[in-house]
Amino acid sequence: MQEPTVIVVAGPTAVGKTAFAIALAKYFKTEIISADSRQCYREMKIGVARPSENELAEVPHHFIASHSVTEDLNAGSFERYALDIAAKLFEKQQVIVLVGGTGLYIQAFCEGIDPMPEVPEAVRQDVIEGYQTKGLIWLQKELQHKDPVFWEVAEQQNPQRLMRALEVLNATGRSIMEFRTKKKQQRPFRVIRTGLDLPKEQLHERIHQRVDQMMADGQLEEVRSLLSYREHNALQTVGYRELFDCIDGKLTPEQAVEKIKTNTRHYAKRQLTWFRKDTAFEWFLPELTNVHKVAALIER
Repeated sequence: MQEPTVIVVAGPTAVGKTAFAIALAKYFKTEIISADSRQCYREMKIGVARPSENELAEVPHHFIASHSVTEDLNAGSFERYALDIAAKLFEKQQVIVLVGGTGLYIQAFCEGIDPMPEVPEAVRQDVIEGYQTKGLIWLQKELQHKDPVFWEVAEQQNPQRLMRALEVLNATGRSIMEFRTKKKQQRPFRVIRTGLDLPKEQLHERIHQRVDQMMADGQLEEVRSLLSYREHNALQTVGYRELFDCIDGKLTPEQAVEKIKTNTRHYAKRQLTWFRKDTAFEWFLPELTNVHKVAALIER
């Protein structure tokens, strides 16, 4: 009997992961677990490029619109959720597709993640408020001064990672580095890691087109509907922060759109940097004709 196998489809935002993963899942007559840290929220649809209703009808998806923005999710909670779903799916099929661009979630599922200390909500909100009012430079200076060991290895342009490290530091008085053992967990299934990528100019053009389409589809209205939730961690993300600033009068709509495009390009670069650190990934263009090449990896 074939060994239970998870095929990971990773890559930067807007590269075409959704269509590719659906085609791959249909090839194996299986289901998809999303590894996207924002598409899981019911209240967020347009700005997170959630798969369309037609796409969701083609193949069963998990961790899509499954939680509320009021829930505090992280890589550890995703690990538990996804492993539970995988165990149930493996009772009836031998292959599962895991797709997404959140590198830490994919790592947590494939090899485990170190347990992090509980952070009181008041501490978390204090860090979020500091970032919202003082910006990324404040976050960077705080960590550079208070946690130089972490700062040396940090994703220094990634506000989510920096806020998480500052939360842990403020809550415990200890660096987040002290909680990282990097001990890999053994999983009862095989993992095949694949990544999708495009030439930079082509990827940037896709990003720009997607942002323009999101705005045409009503992204500003979606953000207005979430104003009462804006302090929650789920909303501290590209495509929402900039439009909150627009609503507050800090940016014009045109400035907000340009900032979303710039920040999304930067995010895509960070995603690629994360995935390319893992030499187990095999890379493909997101052409659906490459689905057969990815499927063939399972025979090796």
